[in-house]
Order: sequence, then structure tokens, then C-alpha cells
Amino acid sequence: MKIGELAERGNVTHETIRHYVHQGLIHAERNPNNGYQLFDDEALRRLRFINRARTLGFSLKEVGEIFAHTDHGDSPCPMVRDLLSTRLPEVRAQIQELKQLADRMEAALDVWASMPDGAPDGRTLCQLIEHWNDSRTEGSARDTGSAHVS
Repeated sequence: MKIGELAERGNVTHETIRHYVHQGLIHAERNPNNGYQLFDDEALRRLRFINRARTLGFSLKEVGEIFAHTDHGDSPCPMVRDLLSTRLPEVRAQIQELKQLADRMEAALDVWASMPDGAPDGRTLCQLIEHWNDSRTEGSARDTGSAHVS
């Protein structure tokens, strides 16, 4: 199949297919008559695998490592389990950080609703942000107002 058919059947763009070929995740043969890339059912199977792996948070590099194990006849399943076991607590921590960020944003919007818009005057850039901690009245809220998500 040509790149367009593979892209359609895999529900991705042509550019995605080209990127995966460039990364060595999907392989194509060249038609000697016209130079078109031709893909087989294995390319479609790998494309569908990549899509599933991406929905589980695997990077393309990790997908390549999974393919390397498979191509050498080794089971990648222990590595896959280890990666997700390691990553899950990290994702949960990121979710917690994002929840805290959302709370700070909501608190800022609540405080800022009663503040006037100020024009820069050579001493300030945006008074809302510059006075954010000043406008907080609770000690614990002041601490969360200065935290950031990296």
C-alpha cells in the first residue's frame, strides 16, 4: 500500500508516517518503477501498535526499544511493565501538581476580579502578578501562591 492508504488505515497523517519511517519504526520498500514507498501489513501492524503505545504514554524511543526486543526474539513485556510501574507514580505526582496549579489560578482570578487593570508605568509590568502574594491573606495560601510547576 502507498503512504496515503497506510495513513488512512492507521488514522494518522502522511507526515506521521514519514516521521516513523525516518525514526526506523516503520519500514517501506521502494517501487523501482516510480520510487513510491510501499508499505506492507507489518507496517500497518506496527503503526497500530505505536498508536496504542502512545496512548499509554510510551515515547517513540521506548517504542523503538520494544521493537528492538521483539525483532531479536525477546519479550519486551518485562520492560514494558517496568516502564509503566516507574512512570505511574510520576504521572500521579504531575496530576497533583497540576491540581495545585489550577487551585492557584482559580484563587488568583477570584482576587483579581476586584482589582483594576493597571497600565505599565516604568515600575510595574502587570500589577496583578506583581502583587499576587501581597493580596493573599492566609499564610498557607501565601505558600501555595509562590509554588510553581516545572
